[in-house]
Amino acid sequence: MEYNLPFPSRALAVAAHPDDVEFGCGGTLAKWAANGCEIFHLVCTDGSKGTWDPAHDPAELVVTRRNEQRAASVALGGKGDVTFLGWPDGELESGLRQRFEVAAHIRKIRPDVILGHDPWKRYRLHPDHRNAGFLVTDGIVAARDPLFFPELDDLPHRPSTLLLFEADEPDHLEDVSEFVDVKLAALLEHRSQLRSTMGISDPSAAGESEHPEVLEFRRRVTERLAEFGRKGGFAAAEAFKRIDNL
Repeated sequence: MEYNLPFPSRALAVAAHPDDVEFGCGGTLAKWAANGCEIFHLVCTDGSKGTWDPAHDPAELVVTRRNEQRAASVALGGKGDVTFLGWPDGELESGLRQRFEVAAHIRKIRPDVILGHDPWKRYRLHPDHRNAGFLVTDGIVAARDPLFFPELDDLPHRPSTLLLFEADEPDHLEDVSEFVDVKLAALLEHRSQLRSTMGISDPSAAGESEHPEVLEFRRRVTERLAEFGRKGGFAAAEAFKRIDNL
């Protein structure tokens, strides 16, 4: 197991949906941002199916989730630098067009570290998470090699490290002991997802720190971070599969 990368100057987190970054690596981004790193989000889908209410207007939900994601970025210490590719929720493909968009963004942002879904996670049900993971790995190859997508204006770029969250066999930990509350605050910015993802039935409860469902959600997240942390002697940690020499 390896621990704690040197603080990067720029980090790009690529996710299938709004809120995936905060669940997967929010504490790590918050720690890096507090130490001078510029953090960027790239969200592949529009999040339009992220509700249990069949009567909810999908177009309205898209706008809501974009606003929530920008607020979450700010809560982590960023500047709200979020790009939305806008592919329909549940229909993301890891095709050439999508790879082009991800590679173009990597060349534009030029991050030192990229974070994303582990596409090789076993028994993963959601196709968007799987395909977003492959778009990260495939997009890195296309961004670094000059003969891929020569029509792109930005020069090739090779990040130093890829950190994959949701991994079955993580081999890298980031100590986030001082940033658990920041991660939780960013997650709670995704109010449209409180019921379906976080088990909080009343969206207005997000601002009530002593609400029983909010306390239970905090407990679950904190216990998971503590479980990873124990593997490295930390109070709390986020776990990744680390790939260097990209």
